[in-house]
Amino acid sequence: MYPPLPPPAPHRDFISVTLSLGQSYDGSKSWRRRSCWRKWKQLSRLQRNVILFSLTFLMLCGFLSYISVADQWTAVDGRSAEEQKTRPADPPVLPAPQKADAHPENMQGALPQKPQRHFRRGPPNLHLRAPGKDSEDPRQGDTKRRDEAVGDAHQEESTQRTVVRGAVIEPQPGTELPSRKAEAPARPSSQAPRIQNPAASPNERQRAVIDAFRHAWAGYRKFAWGHDELKPVSRSFSEWFGLGLTLIDALDTMWILGLKKEFEEARKWVSKKLRFQKDVDVNLFESTIRILGGLLSAYHLSGDELFLRKAEDFGNRLMPAFQTPSKIPYSDVNIGTGAAPTRPAGPRTARWPRSRAFSWSSGSSRASREVRSFREVTRHVHSLSGKKDGLVPMFINTHSGLFTHMGVFTLGARADSYYEYLLKQWIQGGKQETQLLEDYLEAIEGIRRHLLRRSEPRKLTFVGELAHGRFSAKMDHLVCFLPGTLALGAHHGLPADHMELARALMDTCYQMNRQMETGLSPEIVHFNLYPQNDHKDVQVKPADRHNLLRPETVESLFYLYRLTGDRKYQDWGWEILQSFNTYTRVPSGGYSSISNVQDPLNPQPRDKMESFFLGETLKYLYLLFSDDPDLLSLDTYVFNTEAHPLPIWAPPREV
Repeated sequence: MYPPLPPPAPHRDFISVTLSLGQSYDGSKSWRRRSCWRKWKQLSRLQRNVILFSLTFLMLCGFLSYISVADQWTAVDGRSAEEQKTRPADPPVLPAPQKADAHPENMQGALPQKPQRHFRRGPPNLHLRAPGKDSEDPRQGDTKRRDEAVGDAHQEESTQRTVVRGAVIEPQPGTELPSRKAEAPARPSSQAPRIQNPAASPNERQRAVIDAFRHAWAGYRKFAWGHDELKPVSRSFSEWFGLGLTLIDALDTMWILGLKKEFEEARKWVSKKLRFQKDVDVNLFESTIRILGGLLSAYHLSGDELFLRKAEDFGNRLMPAFQTPSKIPYSDVNIGTGAAPTRPAGPRTARWPRSRAFSWSSGSSRASREVRSFREVTRHVHSLSGKKDGLVPMFINTHSGLFTHMGVFTLGARADSYYEYLLKQWIQGGKQETQLLEDYLEAIEGIRRHLLRRSEPRKLTFVGELAHGRFSAKMDHLVCFLPGTLALGAHHGLPADHMELARALMDTCYQMNRQMETGLSPEIVHFNLYPQNDHKDVQVKPADRHNLLRPETVESLFYLYRLTGDRKYQDWGWEILQSFNTYTRVPSGGYSSISNVQDPLNPQPRDKMESFFLGETLKYLYLLFSDDPDLLSLDTYVFNTEAHPLPIWAPPREV
């Protein structure tokens, strides 16, 4: 008999695994080292070889880069020493700003003297030294800063690329994209106007502008430092080009207002952080007037060569935009690659090239390739067909060089600065470019003939638009640059009736603010052309009632007061500043554009402070409230369309 079978083993639905004998993981580094070694041993031979080869390659690249940078610094040191020997002995500059935070009543203003007589036409000379022992030199350690600025250009090559998208355009199909290479500009050689530094104290209204600037700057410094634009409501920032747009735009404003501490802090950022070796598409017009103009103006006012070197670097990176079949520049260019961005579909036309390279021409030699490119554009546009009594369409094809979208004429968005620069380039160039003057005078007559009307019931003179022969009573706030431009032309010898038109249009632009419940102009208005009961002259559509803190009204107020002495223009500007403080000032810092200028109880902040609020609006208000006609004299300086003052070139030699 067989013994009974043992009972079956109980069923188990789990497995127990012992990872160690009498040990537990305690987070020690030794356990982790053993684990990493075990993982390394588990890799295949091919995987281990790939990792070792990659590490060796990276070490070799780092060693070669170190050798290259060392050689470049050696060359820089030698070149800086040589440049120091050849720089001008006594270049004039605007006096350094005085401390306005401690004792604003004792602050010394920056007051230019009447220009001396010059004997050679050309761009102004280099400025390397600030005058006056009583004003602190913002460039202490001149040699050290010059080496620092040159070294920045070499450090940019190793900066990690950052992709920031701006506006883009499309070249004509089959057009060869420009290369990134561009030769450095020649240095100007003619003498610049001399600037003295008499004592001056800001008046009560100017101190209010200083307070507004400090409040705006405090918000930018705290929430958006080094970025393009402040978002004051959300206490954050937004980017457009990723180049510190607000900071650069405000440099010369700080200098003019005497904000020495803020200026020095911003200068340090420009020296240490501003890099242009980035894979970023920039709009040629906007980057020229804001970044290039801001750097050049800061250089001409302070004499600090750091700003000139930065401007030269950036200007060279913009030049590939002019490498088109027609010489009409692309509206956008990549400052890292030199390529013009393209779109996969859409119209093959570029926006009208409004830049005219105004700021850059002031820092280049008269015979340089850059200036020749700009003059080629001027001559080309001068000879184009498709104009209407001097008025030009908004678009031009970069491949053919011809106007497109024919029959539409406006002085508003996309076209305004063309007319402004016809006059200002003529003035800055010593009044020698007769084609510019001819085009400007013809355009003013075209405005009178086709775009000028009067509203009801106050008979306000305004500038409308023309589309295929049909008049529209639409006027952008941007058009309010025109009164100031007309007044400037009359000051420089153009017909006296230009000043009469300037006064009439100035009244209209003031009413565009005055007839709004907040006292701030909307972006676009439509004028009433027919008498109607209970109708104002100015009508606003819901989509157009926002205010972006634009400067055009106060810009023209500055010119009208400076050239007529009528104090009502100062009073009008004071009203607008009060409205900005009431409806756009954000308690935590900064000013915000608003969505509804007709609702004082809820103006609806848009959470954005444009860079031109610091670069233009507050600067023009400060100058408007000054009673000194020599503070940035209109016989010595000309302002670009972003309010950056640049010296007028010397007239030609008299024989």
